[in-house]
Amino acid sequence: MSDCLKLSMWSGPRNVSTALMYSFRQRADTIVVDEPLYGHYLRVTGADHPGDKEVMAHMDCDGERVVRKVILGPCERSVHFFKNMAHHLVDLDRSFLSRITNALLIRHPEEMLPSLAKRLPDPTLCDTGLVQQTEILDVILQSNKEPVVLDARKLLMNPRGVLEQACQKLGIPFEEAMLNWPAGPKPEDGIWARYWYENVHASTTFARYRPKANPFPERLKPLLEECLPLYERLREYAIAAHI
Repeated sequence: MSDCLKLSMWSGPRNVSTALMYSFRQRADTIVVDEPLYGHYLRVTGADHPGDKEVMAHMDCDGERVVRKVILGPCERSVHFFKNMAHHLVDLDRSFLSRITNALLIRHPEEMLPSLAKRLPDPTLCDTGLVQQTEILDVILQSNKEPVVLDARKLLMNPRGVLEQACQKLGIPFEEAMLNWPAGPKPEDGIWARYWYENVHASTTFARYRPKANPFPERLKPLLEECLPLYERLREYAIAAHI
């Protein structure tokens, strides 16, 4: 299919990225792919993640081959949506970014880091994907394209408004079906879903935004200071909620 939109949504962890994938999955014209570069990332970095050996045993861990055969592979529908974690872009030739449409999903570090620390007890800046997200932003700007940046907080505050604007920027029609999905696991879920997707499997729509009630963990404050300037730069381009 020559007119296929290959859309890679580059997210950080704990950024409602799976909910966004489920949203795009509801479109009649879209196929979704869940973190195709995760196995590559685990193999190259040796990162200690829940179920890491199981993940690597069940997917192609050759990142260059995944890019070639999956991300740049043949299209079956007019939109191919790739949920990608930005920090998975390690030890890869990034020239393929110019051959796809790149969008960014961000979340304020004050909300993201405590959630991440529940799964990775000692997160680092590398685990957040923020460095890679700013590098992807630079690639988009250097190509004279308008960045499509979704902020998780704004998305949850006004899913319809943010998605309508995102679809317009991407050149695809908004579909009402994007606002709801069936509860439970999905066939496209990665094998790691049982470690990470419990909350989203219980959902049928985007959760209403609620500020964090608990105080920010003291031990994560040095990492927060590293993250904030990167997040603030990305947020400059975020789609407004317009509530």
